[in-house]
Amino acid sequence: MLTSLRKRFRDWLDRSLFQLRDAEPGEVFLNQRRVFIVPSRPGLAFAVMLVLLFLCSINYNLSLGFGLTFLLAACAVIDMHLTFRNLAYLHLTAGKVAAVFAGEDALFELHLANRRKHTRYAIWLGFVGRGLPAMERATDVPAHSTSHLTLATTTTRRGWQPAPRIRLQTRFPLGLLRAWSYWQPDSRALVYPQPEASTSASPLPLAPIERSDGNGVAGHQDFAGIRTYQSGDSLKHLAWRQIARLDTDLDPKLITKQFEGGAVSDLSIDFDALPYDMALEDKLSRMTRWILEAEARQLPYAFRLGDNVHAAALGPAHQRACLRALALYQGAP
Repeated sequence: MLTSLRKRFRDWLDRSLFQLRDAEPGEVFLNQRRVFIVPSRPGLAFAVMLVLLFLCSINYNLSLGFGLTFLLAACAVIDMHLTFRNLAYLHLTAGKVAAVFAGEDALFELHLANRRKHTRYAIWLGFVGRGLPAMERATDVPAHSTSHLTLATTTTRRGWQPAPRIRLQTRFPLGLLRAWSYWQPDSRALVYPQPEASTSASPLPLAPIERSDGNGVAGHQDFAGIRTYQSGDSLKHLAWRQIARLDTDLDPKLITKQFEGGAVSDLSIDFDALPYDMALEDKLSRMTRWILEAEARQLPYAFRLGDNVHAAALGPAHQRACLRALALYQGAP
């Protein structure tokens, strides 16, 4: 019954006091009004034991029983003070969050600053909320120092994903009481669309265009040798003679012919060029895969998505700009 009452009280406290708290920008200070403390299960058992000791001491008029009871009660009071002090007056700051693809874990960096002269031990932090796993991480914060840790949460859709609410709790030193507080960091992760699966992959949209500068991938006039088959290569250029000589059990890879000279190809990743009846998220996933593949193959690519137009280029900055446009397209959250 006591366990049920504690659970109901905790659920009520979550709904009424903390669930509607807005994001807290900058540094957050855990003052004494933000830290709550209740007995744990061992603490409740300890309290029952003290009552029994006190009643037995009265019934049998035991002086040593009274002394033991008040000594243990004094230890509980000191433990309550130390548990509260272990969590109160911390300074909390949200750190950087790297962009991820949908389906991956977003890593939120957190900083706990202790500007007091005593060390904080066994402080547990974890995300709380519906649908979130009950996984917590513990950390110690030395005196006049800062502790850094990272919490992970799984992403499900593209766009901005704010950090879930964080619960900080501790039972140090004896575990008789539990002190806790909540924090809603002003931090969010940018989630890119999930790349299209390789099983349904389509080749890169290479368009053969005559250019004078010679930039782009190879043309189709002069034979220059063979190389390992890459996704997007034309099946017409497979080197069947060389493939026939290979032992497929030991070396099952395909080989394709490579040409030089003549016309070259430009790579343009254009949203409007995708099939009209294709779902929006499928289009964005395909464009995401094309961007990653073009970067891996070192093929300069142009990008067009609504008002976001980028000339043909390569590199991390160009890739981030294109993926950001995909993540935030059409008012994604």
